[in-house]
Amino acid sequence: MALIHGLHTRNLRGDLLGGLTAAVVALPLALAFGNAALGPGGAIYGLYGAIVTGFVAALFGGTPSQVSGPTGPMSVTVAGVVSSLAAIGVTTGLSAGEMLPLVMAAVAIGGVFEALLGVLRLGRFITLVPYSVVSGFMSGIGFIILILQIGPFLGVTTTGGVVGCLTTLAEQPLPNPAAVSIGVMTLAVVFLTPIRIRQWVPSPLLALLIVTPLSMLMFNDDRLQSLGLEPLNRIGAIPDGGLRFAMPNFGQHLPELLKAGVVLALLGAIDSLLTSLVADNITQTNHDSNRELIGQGIANTASGLLSGLPGAGATMRTVINIKSGGATPISGMTHSLVLLLVLLGAGPLAAEIPTALLAGILIKVGLDIIDWGFLLRAHRLSVKTAALMYAVMLMTVFWDLIWGVLVGMFVANMLTVDAITQTQLQSMDHDNPQMGGNHQIGDLSQEEQILMEACGNKLMLFRLRGPLSFGAAKGISARIGLISNYKVLILDISDVPRIGVTASLAIERMVQEAESLGRLAIVAGANQKPKERLKRFGVDVTTDTRLEALQQAHTKILG
Repeated sequence: MALIHGLHTRNLRGDLLGGLTAAVVALPLALAFGNAALGPGGAIYGLYGAIVTGFVAALFGGTPSQVSGPTGPMSVTVAGVVSSLAAIGVTTGLSAGEMLPLVMAAVAIGGVFEALLGVLRLGRFITLVPYSVVSGFMSGIGFIILILQIGPFLGVTTTGGVVGCLTTLAEQPLPNPAAVSIGVMTLAVVFLTPIRIRQWVPSPLLALLIVTPLSMLMFNDDRLQSLGLEPLNRIGAIPDGGLRFAMPNFGQHLPELLKAGVVLALLGAIDSLLTSLVADNITQTNHDSNRELIGQGIANTASGLLSGLPGAGATMRTVINIKSGGATPISGMTHSLVLLLVLLGAGPLAAEIPTALLAGILIKVGLDIIDWGFLLRAHRLSVKTAALMYAVMLMTVFWDLIWGVLVGMFVANMLTVDAITQTQLQSMDHDNPQMGGNHQIGDLSQEEQILMEACGNKLMLFRLRGPLSFGAAKGISARIGLISNYKVLILDISDVPRIGVTASLAIERMVQEAESLGRLAIVAGANQKPKERLKRFGVDVTTDTRLEALQQAHTKILG
């Protein structure tokens, strides 16, 4: 497939406006995610990531209107990588200066794995995740963001993940009043700005433009020192020269980096493709999942080589881009170019942004990510669904992001298989009048009913319906012991479109048991695929229809 979408200019005005609007929204979020992922001094790497991933993913991706950049889930994962490397550094003497190249190595490796998912054409499987698992996972991400931002909001330096953050806060309960004031002002702006103003200026950007100057006037270092207060933590000096190539460190701690890369790849794939589905719903188009994964993978690898955070399809920025007129990859590329101009021209101003301000913005992001609508009513919809969602959420927050999803998917699939199996078992009993079922044969033709009645209790008609998974084998095997009570066994699989290997083995055992007892076994009515599957197991479908099978049984029983 072609790697680059055609860059058409037919919607140039809408794309330029959509990209500009998305960039306005992305600027404060990129800085906030960088600070959340890498700690003090990390905000600029969030901006680097937004510039690189936004441009490259738009150029190579499979969702034309999508805008990519650092997201909450990806920044939380990077924070986890930093925490893991920091734990290793305690025993190996890893310095802070050596940390960044290792993190960027994990980002680049994650990009390679993500692109590989697309090359292997696994895109369509990534989004086959039950909503209860997605909801629990996203809510867990939201709570992680909230917990990790309590420290910066209060002006307290925290380290590690959720548990480390809570432990530090418990040991150091005294907040910095200046930081709290900045955080409260930020929350006031992002929550209380009227809708008519937010339509023109996104509230996170408005907080950036209002609160940063106020922090410089009200809480400069001299004034805070005179009051005996700790100075505010700020982003700090922006490195000169903007984006530049920096070789990540692939030579140390490779097992840890590979593990982190896999997590970033899977998380980025899920995050991006879910956003692609949102874009499809709005634009009434269909994205190319595999191309999108390849594009996102290339973008993240490039971001790692240019010291940027990993990115994914960003739902809020994508929706704003589409609503503002963006429809082609030009919009995503425009968004990145606007951010690059901001980086080159506003570095000194960005250095004065307080980290408490970014924490306030991220608290709003965390609250928005939490799936409150489903969280508060899941127990009314299904107890099992609610339990699964809460379990995934807790595992995500306190254990591991990807393991939370994997365990959730395993349990959800087991529940689904059990439900399908119960349905198949009920169908078997319902449609077998000679086996102690409901004795309902009204859906047979009149001629078939006459033949059934003539054969009496010497005929065992075993009717199967629907796709037969390994769960159905249980019901088939349970009836093998009944064969000795009858003279003829008819296995009617006219309504079976597909048979799994385990179910095929169960049917084979049933036929072999009938033949070993000297009974006539007739398999009737298989479609082409079930017929081919059974033939491989040595089971021949002897009649094309149930009527022919009943006629053979009638001849055998009554002579």
